[in-house]
Amino acid sequence: MQEPLRELGAQIEAKRPDCVLSWDVSFGELNVDVAPANIAEFVEFLKTDSSCKFSSLVDVTAVDYPERAKRFDVVYHFLSMYRNQRIRLRVSIREDDMVPSIVDVHPSANWFEREVFDMFGILFSGHPDLRRILTDYGFRGYPLRKDFPTTGYTEVRYDEAEKRVVYEPVNLVQEYRQFDFMSPWEGAEYILPGDEKGE
Repeated sequence: MQEPLRELGAQIEAKRPDCVLSWDVSFGELNVDVAPANIAEFVEFLKTDSSCKFSSLVDVTAVDYPERAKRFDVVYHFLSMYRNQRIRLRVSIREDDMVPSIVDVHPSANWFEREVFDMFGILFSGHPDLRRILTDYGFRGYPLRKDFPTTGYTEVRYDEAEKRVVYEPVNLVQEYRQFDFMSPWEGAEYILPGDEKGE
């Protein structure tokens, strides 16, 4: 399984050296790092080239690496049903960079790109309708960024007196903040029910 993917990786790199920055094969998939400016034309090449035929877009997502200068990897997964092969494309970008949209090549990328925008704040240039898709209109921040607080910034509840949905700043009760990170297997100082059976 690995050898055909290595041959395909070398073939793709030879045909499109302007797009391919590097490639490798891991976990039964070909991974290709692509120059951000060339992603749309490279995706079209993968879709139409007779040796590739990656005609099915499986997913578009992102990964946040806040410690890197190029903070985000936008990740594309494609499937070639003709060749029974998968490929993963990675595009590394800075926080304020824009990625060209691939909606013209794969119309199914529309909602995937909107989700990446909504969850990570990554902008896709040329997207026909780039707006939030999972969060509310007034939502602040991007929930899948690593610097987003786990409790969020606001909480939502229905107010019976006002007969409407109310947005309020998050107010954590003290009990919520008291975590017991000790597990009984790491030497907790208290005796849990059932511990006496171990003696």
